[in-house]
Amino acid sequence: MNASTYDSQMTPKGGPLLRLEDIRKVFYTDEVETHALSGIHMDIRRGEYISIAGPSGCGKSTLLSIIGLLDSPSDGEYILNGKPVAKLSLSDRARIRNREIGFIFQAFNLIGDLSVYENVELPLSYRDMSASERRQRVEEALHRVGMVHRMKHFPSQLSGGQQQRVAVARAVAGNPSVLLADEPTGNLDSTNGEAVMNLLRELHHAGATICMVTHDPRYAKYADRTFHLFDGQVVEEDHSPKAEQELEESGFKV
Repeated sequence: MNASTYDSQMTPKGGPLLRLEDIRKVFYTDEVETHALSGIHMDIRRGEYISIAGPSGCGKSTLLSIIGLLDSPSDGEYILNGKPVAKLSLSDRARIRNREIGFIFQAFNLIGDLSVYENVELPLSYRDMSASERRQRVEEALHRVGMVHRMKHFPSQLSGGQQQRVAVARAVAGNPSVLLADEPTGNLDSTNGEAVMNLLRELHHAGATICMVTHDPRYAKYADRTFHLFDGQVVEEDHSPKAEQELEESGFKV
């Protein structure tokens, strides 16, 4: 299966952008068998803001790694843009990650030897894209997060909140189908954490699809829906009042 078949407009009308069906993940070390995920079912529609909440060690980051094609499930089916991903080659998975998925990490993962501009541009350099188009995308992304004036600075010259803003710009510059945020406020104080969460909310209001892992119930409430994980299983699903109203207006029962 060629990754070029994955186009951001391929999602069947009314169908989910992402679908996880009975996803399971088992880790083996010596004679120990650890069930990190057990029977996860999840649909994410285009334009939704989803949070995955739960205590440390419940499987949140493992689930996000599978959604982001950084890991594969031991069993179950993952469908992205209407296509199963199980048989993708490593090169196809890498290409889809670059084109379809934007990552925002707790530790920022900026490259210290590169400027802000170069950090945001780097993922675009792996695409068949002209220098002028890369520049336009980088500047637009930095403008969206309020960091254009810092494009020549290096990560060490920025605060934690500013570094996370740059990381968000890097994630959105490629116009991905979905943004995956793994504890995006984990290394920030409360003020900068709120600022980053407000930025994600603005991106969502502008049409971005977001899937965020968090252990903080304050930030989980920013989402349309929250999946609560415990011991690798979804034990509860919450809807925001606005999301409930929209679902009911669409004919769904909540």
